[in-house]
Amino acid sequence: MDQIRLIIESDVDQRIDKYLQRRLDNTTRSQIQLMIAARDIRVNNDDVKASYKPRKGDIINIVFKDAVPTDILPENIPLDIYYEDDAVIVINKPCGLVVHPATGNYSGTLVNALLYHSTELSGINGIIRAGIVHRIDKDTSGLLVVCKTDEAHRNLSMQFKKKLVNRIYQTLTHGVIDHDQGRINAPIGRHPANRKMMAVTATGKRAVTHFNVIERFARNTLLKLKLETGRTHQIRVHMQYIGYPVVGDPVYGNKKNVSEHGQFLHASTLGFYHPVTGEFMQWEASLPEYFQNYLNELRSREQS
Repeated sequence: MDQIRLIIESDVDQRIDKYLQRRLDNTTRSQIQLMIAARDIRVNNDDVKASYKPRKGDIINIVFKDAVPTDILPENIPLDIYYEDDAVIVINKPCGLVVHPATGNYSGTLVNALLYHSTELSGINGIIRAGIVHRIDKDTSGLLVVCKTDEAHRNLSMQFKKKLVNRIYQTLTHGVIDHDQGRINAPIGRHPANRKMMAVTATGKRAVTHFNVIERFARNTLLKLKLETGRTHQIRVHMQYIGYPVVGDPVYGNKKNVSEHGQFLHASTLGFYHPVTGEFMQWEASLPEYFQNYLNELRSREQS
């Protein structure tokens, strides 16, 4: 494993992926973007996006771990498309599908599928996140929007920032929540001991989750959740924080109850203002079959 440390002597009027492509021999921009996504490239010990522009005094640490492919290839992976036009695609992502490539996981992702499906995808976040405005975890199922143009991407990004996008999830938790609704306001940042995890920390970013109880079982609660912010692993971290971890969650849940499908978390509703027409549009995606079957099993247990 090789490491490089660069100290920036003056402000750089260029994205970090383009800047490093110039500085690093035999390394493509796609490879650099993959390394940024995998946190193998960090600035001042912090994670950055490929669009970050280095400033005077920045220290860029680069770790070369494994051989990284030179490009991200289109793959014929079926997509469950709920809506598509010249500006956006709304997709119901299945559990198990990674949204974009990263170190050690260069193929079989939603981006690979999108590159096969469409020759027009926004390039604001580079090829490894082609079209991707927001993401959901590998083992979270449900709706997300992909942009075909940079204009649509900028518009949707603004809507996410201004909290104009309606995102509702459904999840099954361990434990029975006795109040019908709640609001979790707890900042989320990197876990102090495990950088691959997130946690509620005093130095984290503001994170707010609203929830309503849909149904109670003997040992579980089915919830509808609305995100006010969009932090990494927000629902999973917040539910663990209040003592009701998501069923099946291999990271934040009960390790004895890990599901082959991962966490029981589904992005069931997505609504936003169309970036071209301005019309508010909203879609609903039913719970995946394995999730619904598990709920039916819980119901049948209680009736017996």
